Amino acid sequence: MGLTRRGLLMPLSAAAAMAATMTVLVAAAVPEAAASPETRREAPADRTASAAEAVPVVDVVPAASAALAAGPVEAAPATGAVPAVPAAPAPSADLAHHGYVSVWGDHVAIRVRSENLGPSDVAASTVRLRFSEPLAVRQELPHGCLRSGRAAVLCETGGLRSRGGARQTALDLRLAGSHDEVVVRLDTVWNGGARDADRTNDAHEVLAPATGDAYAF
Repeated sequence: MGLTRRGLLMPLSAAAAMAATMTVLVAAAVPEAAASPETRREAPADRTASAAEAVPVVDVVPAASAALAAGPVEAAPATGAVPAVPAAPAPSADLAHHGYVSVWGDHVAIRVRSENLGPSDVAASTVRLRFSEPLAVRQELPHGCLRSGRAAVLCETGGLRSRGGARQTALDLRLAGSHDEVVVRLDTVWNGGARDADRTNDAHEVLAPATGDAYAF
């Protein structure tokens, strides 16, 4: 025939090369056909997972459905306003202080007559005496009186019944020096919490010259 072994080998090599080229072209055109069975079985699952990740699922419950599911809501009972209890009115009492002041040298004598004109009784009362000049450091004060600063004295009068008589308070005080005149101011600083509508008869101011005469208030 005139053919050699080399002549037979060349066509076979060319045929094998052509067959390999065709296999590559077919695999590129149909990728799923070239894939293995295991790869084809796993591919749908991967696409499903990718689609699930791309579209999130949101559980939305409408407001009306949520209200029905929660059931009826009971309204809180209305609470009525508690009526305020009116405070008891303060008792009324009219305290009055009268007396006189005498000044000579460094000496001051004061007599106070305290009474309650009513209508209510007073359980306790305190009168205050203030002086325009300072008092001496050493003083002999009667029972129920005490110093209040350099130039003032507080004296209790005790309970005062309505129109039940007057209480007397007597003070003999010494000034820190001799003066030509002294101003004495007298007022009530405590009356048991009673309401006193007339303060003209329990608050006084007296100018007492140092003549030894009695100046009334």
